[in-house]
Amino acid sequence: MIPFEKDSIGSKTDRVVIVHPDMARLSQSEIEHRLEEATGLALAIGLEASSARYFSVRNPKPATLLGSGQVDQIKVIMAQEDANILIVDGSLSAIQQRNLEEKLDVKVIDRTGLILEIFGARAATAEGRLQVELAHLDYQAGRLVRSWTHLERQRGGFGFLGGPGETQIESDRRMIRDRMAKLRNDLAHLRKTRSLHRSRRQKAPWPVIALVGYTNAGKSTLFNRLTGADVFAEDLLFATLDPTMREFSLPGYDKAILSDTVGFVSDLPTQLVAAFRATLEEVTAADIIVHVRDISHSATEAQAADVRAILIDLGVDIEAEDAPLVIEAWNKIDLIEADQDQARLLEGRLPDNVKRISAQTGEGVDALVQLISQSLSEGHETETVTLPISDGKRLAWLHENGRILETEQKAGEMIMDVKMSSRNWGRFQAL
Repeated sequence: MIPFEKDSIGSKTDRVVIVHPDMARLSQSEIEHRLEEATGLALAIGLEASSARYFSVRNPKPATLLGSGQVDQIKVIMAQEDANILIVDGSLSAIQQRNLEEKLDVKVIDRTGLILEIFGARAATAEGRLQVELAHLDYQAGRLVRSWTHLERQRGGFGFLGGPGETQIESDRRMIRDRMAKLRNDLAHLRKTRSLHRSRRQKAPWPVIALVGYTNAGKSTLFNRLTGADVFAEDLLFATLDPTMREFSLPGYDKAILSDTVGFVSDLPTQLVAAFRATLEEVTAADIIVHVRDISHSATEAQAADVRAILIDLGVDIEAEDAPLVIEAWNKIDLIEADQDQARLLEGRLPDNVKRISAQTGEGVDALVQLISQSLSEGHETETVTLPISDGKRLAWLHENGRILETEQKAGEMIMDVKMSSRNWGRFQAL
């Protein structure tokens, strides 16, 4: 066990100890990154960790995940730090969480619960709050364990001789299921509205560029610089949750639309991926995805791999033929010292789809905008298409996915000059 210590803080009510159960045999640098990230997640909701440590877990225990000796060590650490909250940087089952709380006599939060707490505190829009509540309920539904007296069996039936009714835990589960059903209906309505807005944007000849990246990579800072907006941007994990769309100037186009989305993180809870799927569909509908990377971070490669994995989970396989074009913005170059390992990443010629930038100072941002503009126009071909007027499906598809330059109607047919990317022409031929 190697400690990764932080300065102690004053009040017992906010004293936190973080424990990472290492089941994947990570390297020392990877463990330090996980502990640093978990500390940042705690700080995002105002919890400053007085100690952050890791334990090697070769055989996870069904009852507590950690071994009995490790639990005893944690109890000593909690007493030494005078802490009353334990954050486990991993997934705990309901039974494991309850057993740890009973053995340690402190509040225990796992990684999923911690991220859900952050999302609950940060969601600002009605849609964001609905999505977070749905994810919370999905998480809570599996954690109604028989550990409190209010879960005892209720009295059922009519009159004085009614038999035993449903248990309180069954009643709670039913209430959660009913609430989740209502939330899903509300989100389906919002999803339909968002889909209509997206359809209108697709019919207009305005390209959509989506910013994605690991949390705290600088997406919102770049978004503000490009659009002149005032989106909340701080050096915090998950500073931005609710999606924001603004128009911005793009050379060669009347205007373009920039979309800022929630940041990704390793081991993002599945409940959140499901709840925020409608929001993140803005990414799948984008013409270009700009992957913003914190190139100054020691784990930048691992963070990039996590982002790609979540994109695939959302249905965006950047290796697929019909996938949106991906541009990488290597951000925070102003924070890299010449003697750092990351400095070597900036040496020599970079791939054609990569630009070095500092969203904070503005360095390289103009070059990034030029690359976006060039990438949008590259490979676009203009062809003349003749379709029967009755072929509404393909006519509508061309209007949604291409730029109609000229139209002529003749003898029941529509003759159109259409400009589209080669990818969209291939999709059109497949209709």
